Amino acid sequence: MLLQSLDIWVFEVLHWLAIPVGLFAFIHAALQRADAYTATDKLTKPAWLGITGGATAALVLFAPGGSFLILWLIALVAVLVYIVDVKPAVTEVQRGQRW
Repeated sequence: MLLQSLDIWVFEVLHWLAIPVGLFAFIHAALQRADAYTATDKLTKPAWLGITGGATAALVLFAPGGSFLILWLIALVAVLVYIVDVKPAVTEVQRGQRW
């Protein structure tokens, strides 16, 4: 009984922590130059806006503890891929040469 309650609380905390992460990824994708994505051999800016926007919507709409857990996990992975892989590359390209 206690473990089930703990699982619910963990999923609830993860749910509410994932939403701002998704919003951050979408806003960051929207504020970057379109040519920075192609310069880093990543998907285009509209593609990443669609991925992060759709993933953020899925994070808001689907609770991780319900029957849509797999969709919620896919959305979380998509947002984290943007933050871990695409964001640093796009940011570095826009900085230009460093002395």
